[in-house]
This record gives sequence, structure tokens and C-alpha cells, in this order.
Amino acid sequence: MADQIPPISTQASLLAQQQPDAPAVTCEGRTLTRRELDLSTNRLSRAYAELGVRQGDYVTVVLPNSIEWVQAVVATWKLGAVPQPLSPQLPDAELAGLLALRPRALIVGRADPTGNIPSVPAAFEPNPALSDAPLPEAVSPVLKAMASGGSTGRPKLIEAGGDSRFPAAVGYPLGAQEGDVNLFSVPLSHNTGFTTLAIGLVQGHHLVLMPRFEPHEFLRLVTEHRVTYLATVPTIMQRLLPVYRADPGAYELSSIRRFWHVGAPCPPAVKQAWIDLLGPEVVWELYGGTELQALTFISGEQWLTHRGSVGVVVAGEMKVLDDDGNECPPGVVGEIYMRPFPGSAPTYRYIGATAKSRDGWDSLGDLGYFDEDGFLYLNDRRVDMFTVGGRNVYPAEIESALSAHPKVLSCLVVGVPDDTGDLGQVPHAIVQADGLDEADVIAFLRDRVERYKLPRSIEFTDVPLRDDAGKARRSAVRDEVIKRRAMQAG
Repeated sequence: MADQIPPISTQASLLAQQQPDAPAVTCEGRTLTRRELDLSTNRLSRAYAELGVRQGDYVTVVLPNSIEWVQAVVATWKLGAVPQPLSPQLPDAELAGLLALRPRALIVGRADPTGNIPSVPAAFEPNPALSDAPLPEAVSPVLKAMASGGSTGRPKLIEAGGDSRFPAAVGYPLGAQEGDVNLFSVPLSHNTGFTTLAIGLVQGHHLVLMPRFEPHEFLRLVTEHRVTYLATVPTIMQRLLPVYRADPGAYELSSIRRFWHVGAPCPPAVKQAWIDLLGPEVVWELYGGTELQALTFISGEQWLTHRGSVGVVVAGEMKVLDDDGNECPPGVVGEIYMRPFPGSAPTYRYIGATAKSRDGWDSLGDLGYFDEDGFLYLNDRRVDMFTVGGRNVYPAEIESALSAHPKVLSCLVVGVPDDTGDLGQVPHAIVQADGLDEADVIAFLRDRVERYKLPRSIEFTDVPLRDDAGKARRSAVRDEVIKRRAMQAG
């Protein structure tokens, strides 16, 4: 029974009593033991309480991956409050929009742009006179409240349906085991990082945090700490490959037992490379939204026989509908809708904007299809698709083909107006690559995509095109490209 499971903070404290000297969290060469994490968060909880935080209150954490981030979230749970992580990269206007959706008691790491909500700065230290003794057990009514909407201009919060009595068993279907060494290369402010951290806390993992992704450091940390478990995103997978291939003898990856990737379609060439490197039994993929209405899993072995798929539905229900709401037959692309199993507890609650729904089924805007075996394939997001001469073009397909080039580190494709003909829109590619020119890109793609999908223009960049969570603000990029092209034409 859920009410017999202690809250996540109590479970972490019990593990600290059992193995006080075991490493709990490491970041930038500093490690806290389980006992040190427990005592420090007891004191920090009391500091937050002095600032007015009470059970059920929101505490917004605006910090990079760090020991301080973990302490802030655990201290929030110990008060029965609700942690609400946000990216420290958010501009003030976007931060203010999210803060306005729901009252909150405290912001950690950044001041409220409107000046209305109490805050403590990064590197905040509680009064050492405050006690570090255990606090009375408190249950947070919501485990977490994740933010979304920055790429759409419609901010929303997504509250997890359950409270902070988080069972360790959640990690078992994901292959997580007690005592894993768990590497975090994605932001903890995103659902993948946050959920993986929650699993790690209740299973007694050694949490190894990267404040920011850097390929050499990722590989060094896996080697040094003998990492056994991790969840990452395709853009990181792609950026790691050339660094590893340049000096494979410098790194040891054989300790990895489960390697998850999530968040975006993975280019087949990148996925194949990691399967070859780690083994098909190690590399797994998960597809689903922050809301967790439904999930698909696929193992490396399954992927090799259903190349490009994101797997079969393992939780909840999914179906693919056409624009009229009719279910699409196998192989026919439509919009993916999902819901929890009927009669099950809600997995989420929206605050602010909501998802597109049909009769209780929600869409996250993704397009795709099922095959005859029940394996799901993604095409792209509906908002990213564009038409060239009336034919649908999915940017992810072009990006996937281009990502197979060993010199491409990242790429992004958007549709821009066709200024030279009557095609409506044409593909424009932005490429981060080592030693390629436009002719190289077109020559590489010519045998891999149909002619109308070839980029009509290409620009090169020296910076990654997606963040460490694998996200790209494609609409903003498209607007910037169109604006720049108009200025050049004028």
C-alpha cells in the first residue's frame, strides 16, 4: 500500500543510518556521504522553515546540477513541501511567467524578477546554530512540479500525480539496482534527471553529477567511478562518439550495465554505434512525456529487429489518430495520443496551459505510427513538420540522415520560405561539424533522402544546437533564420 511507504526523504535518512559513510553525491571532485547529506539537509530544512516554508508549499529551485541542488530538493521534501526545479538559464520574462502560475514560498538560487517572493541566493548557507537533528516526518502532497512551455510560449506546470511516498520498486523495470553508481549528464531540472535522481535516492545510489556536459569529463567520470547506470539524450550520445573514438584506450566503459536514452529521436547511426560499443543488452530507450500518461520501452536487441522504433507500450495506452480522429492502421502516420489505464490514479495535473485532448486521450504533439508488431515509430512533432511543394517533410528524418556523418556533432533542420520558386517552404540546415562544407553535406545527403528533402541552404556553427537535455527551440531558431535572411536580402 502506498500509505505504508515512507516519504522519499525518510527513505534517504534510513539509508544514511544503515551506511553512513557510503558516498551519496559527488560533484566537481567533492563528495558527501549519506550521513553528511542527511545532516546538512536537516539543518537546511529548518532554515527554509524559518523563511516561511510549510507543508504543501512550492519551493522553486533555480540552480545548475550540484550538491547544493540535491540538498535543496531533499530539504524541501523533509518539510513536506513541493520541489519545483527550473533551469538557471531561463530569462527573467520566462521565469516570471512560470512563477505567476502558482503561489510559492521560496526561490532557491535566484531572486524573483517581480520582487514578490522570498529567495535565497546560490551558495546559501544556513545558520550553523540550527539543529541538524531529524525532523518530524512529513509527506509532500506532490512529489515534484515540472515546468514546460518555453519552446511554445505557453508556460505550464505539471504536478506529479502521487505524493512523496516514492517506492524503490519504480526503478526495477528500468533496470536500476540498489547501490548503482549513477551518472547525471542531463539537467536535474528536466524530468529525466529529476526522476532518475529520485530513484537513486531511494535505492541508495552514488549520484555523480555533471554541472554541465563535456565529453571528456563524461568519459572520465564513467571510468573513474565505474558508473553502472545512466540516462542521457541523443545529442550527448552523438557528441561523445568522436571523443571516445579519438582515444578509446583512455576510457573504460565496461562497468555500464544499463544505458538509457530519452527525450528525442535518436539517429539510427548514433544508436547503432552505442549498441556496438556497449552491447545491445545495455542500451535501452524510453519514450513518454513528463506527464507519464503512457510509456514505451525498447531494448537494444528489439531495436536491431525494429530499427528506428521507440518500442512497445509498457504502461498506459497509446494510439495514433488522423486529423479526423480516426485510428490509423499500421504503417500510417498520424498524431500520437496517450492516456493512463482507465481507472488508474491520475499521473499528473496541469497548472497553466494544457495538452491537446480527444475524449480523455492527450497528445504531446508528436507524429508517428505503429507497425504490425505493435512497435511505435516517431516522425516528428506536428509543429516542426513543414511542406515542400505540398509534400510533408519531417526535420528529424533529415537530421537523422545527416547525423550519420562521422564529422557531424549536431544539426538542426527548419522549414523556411521558398524565395526562388513556388514550393512554399524548403529545408534549411544548421550544422555543427568538423571540416565540412556545403558541398560535402549535400553530397552526403543526396543518397540518403529524397531530392525535395535536400537542404536548399546550409549554415555552419561552432556551438551545440541542443541543450544538455536534448531540447532545441526549433521555432525560435526558424524565426531567427528567417529574420537573418530578410536582412541579408534587404
